[in-house]
Amino acid sequence: MIQLAVFQHVWWEGPGRFLLEAAARDNVRLDVIEVWHQKIPDLSPFNGLIILGGGPNVNQVDDYPFLLREKQAIRLWLQSDKPCLGICLGHQLLAEALGGRVGPNFCHSIGFIEGHLTSNGRVHPIFKGIDTHPPLFKWHGQAVMPPVPSHLQILATSKECQVEAFTVQNRPYIIGVQFDNHAAAPEDVVQWLDKDAAWLDSIPGKDVSAKQIAADAEQQKWLTGRHFHQFFRNFIRLMQKTA
Repeated sequence: MIQLAVFQHVWWEGPGRFLLEAAARDNVRLDVIEVWHQKIPDLSPFNGLIILGGGPNVNQVDDYPFLLREKQAIRLWLQSDKPCLGICLGHQLLAEALGGRVGPNFCHSIGFIEGHLTSNGRVHPIFKGIDTHPPLFKWHGQAVMPPVPSHLQILATSKECQVEAFTVQNRPYIIGVQFDNHAAAPEDVVQWLDKDAAWLDSIPGKDVSAKQIAADAEQQKWLTGRHFHQFFRNFIRLMQKTA
């Protein structure tokens, strides 16, 4: 059985329904490590690492001391040259570890928008079988800042974020995605809207309609679910090729 370590940063932002379903379907074991209060174990037995999103920004190590330990673990994991998938905050932590820069995005990107695969994204195996303009579930104010280092390739972009997905040149099994499609199932979206209501209300100049986002989740659930299941299967296939 394939075993994946999963770094989780907030108690209610877990793997999400779509990720849990995809893992069960492909006989993949997810070992969730709640990094904000649990010690990160020896990761050498794991076949891959998934880094989820969460509230901290990558530079808030004074407010979230666990980020120091997590950043060290990510760097060591990258040195082992094993597959890694960073999602949202995880995407940003991964980019930083690879020499990228993270900062405030030009806008807060919240809810469902259309993504666009780049020429590199259209040929990368992680997006095999996925539409070139997939729906993306977004939940962030920070982003990976362009231009990215030359060894990183942008795989997807959107009107609200220039770096929606990236990979490492000659290391296609290392992937970062800014979007949260693993948790785009309606029940996950409703929970996020509830638990992050104070943050959503505090965003200056942004009128977030929880009702519209919940409706979009219902409308998009078949497509976002199908896309994520395919995305995860593609990640597992990349992992198997490196084994």
